Amino acid sequence: MSKKYKYVYVIIGCLVLITYTGCKTPALVQREANTKTPASYNGSQDTVNTAKLTWKEYFTDPYLAALIDTALKNNQELNITLQEIEISRNEIRERKGEYLPFVGIKGAAGVDKVARYTNIGALEHHVEIKEGKENPEPLPDFMLGLSATWEIDIWKKLHNAKKAAVSRYLSTVEGKNFVITNLVAEIANSYYELLALDNQLDIVKKNIEIQSNALRIVKMQKEAAQVTELAVRRFEAEVLNTKSLQYAIQQRVTETENRINFLLGRYPQPIQRTSDNFEHLIPEAVHTGLPAQLLANRPDIKQAELELAAAKLDIKVAKARFYPSLGISAAIGYQAFDPTYLVKTPKSLLYSLAGDITAPLINRNAIKAAYYNANAKQIQAVYNYERTVLNAYVEVANQLAKINNLEKSYDLKSKQVDALSQSIGISNSLFKSARADYMEVLLTQRDALESKFELVETKMQQMNAMVNIYRALGGGWN
Repeated sequence: MSKKYKYVYVIIGCLVLITYTGCKTPALVQREANTKTPASYNGSQDTVNTAKLTWKEYFTDPYLAALIDTALKNNQELNITLQEIEISRNEIRERKGEYLPFVGIKGAAGVDKVARYTNIGALEHHVEIKEGKENPEPLPDFMLGLSATWEIDIWKKLHNAKKAAVSRYLSTVEGKNFVITNLVAEIANSYYELLALDNQLDIVKKNIEIQSNALRIVKMQKEAAQVTELAVRRFEAEVLNTKSLQYAIQQRVTETENRINFLLGRYPQPIQRTSDNFEHLIPEAVHTGLPAQLLANRPDIKQAELELAAAKLDIKVAKARFYPSLGISAAIGYQAFDPTYLVKTPKSLLYSLAGDITAPLINRNAIKAAYYNANAKQIQAVYNYERTVLNAYVEVANQLAKINNLEKSYDLKSKQVDALSQSIGISNSLFKSARADYMEVLLTQRDALESKFELVETKMQQMNAMVNIYRALGGGWN
């Protein structure tokens, strides 16, 4: 066997050894996500889903719709999320460029002075380029050419990295949709809270008028020696206490308006609204559909699913680092010590073409650590996905129960308010005829005020439940 073939066999043997050693990867314990959901929320198999409605169809109040529309244009958190989407889009471009050849143009100029009393110095001194001329000293060097490098993606490491970047880009889009869903819900909840505060403020003002009339009667009875000064003072204290309530409510109104303005990305200003028919607002009828529809409707679930897909691709990328990598490099251009010789072909022409294959052989701890970390992150993504699905189901179930319970509670509180409102007139009549104590009048007025407040609070909770189940079902972003 000739020496030439011996070298070939040696090289082939080394490549086989490198490939075999590099392709050995550590074993991993992986976990697949559980995508099963309950068959229904309450036994219903109705597939109609309120989440399919756009927010403009679901929220019909024109003032509320105008606020949401403004927020979707100006909200800072939403605009920050949009920039995250742009960052993810640019990462795709970056990953895509990694598996394409890198081509660059290079120009260089330099000068080199070699010591005369060296092998190279003595050689350059005696070699003549042209008859009677020695090499210039120091020796200039000029170069102009193209160079290219390309890693052949034989294990799809770079392609998988690009796919992972695409999945993360899509997850940021779903993240933006989730921000929109929460933003719409937060504005709607704050708007209904504002309407409730307006109604509570109106109740307080009416109650102040009732109590002030009762105070005048007590003062007249005191002058007639029918009651003592104590009764007058207790009625005055009750009036003052009720008057102080309106300022606490006005402060809450201001804070709620400013919260809405903040979500709209603007400085404080009055919020347009109509509070006249708040007590008569009827929550929208909600169709929950099937729990399996949450997987398609909830942006946070889709975001978690895409993050899981990206994490699985990251494992493939990390695994490919154990395998040999094949690279190709090439260059072509001109090089000479004199610019006038620079473009003379073929004397000044240079070119090169080389290929290399490398694989990790010894001390692969960094690659193993990255591989184990990628697997751990994939398992984290599985748990995060399952937790997101479970949380979505629980949110819908809670809001469904809340809607049913609040409906019953509101009916009972309405009857309570009617009964206490009637008792105010009865207690006043009994007090005038000295058949009731003044404390009974005060307590009746106080109970009536509290019951009206609670009725408004219950109505606000009903409207909030209507908003929250729409958000829980995945509505608001489409």
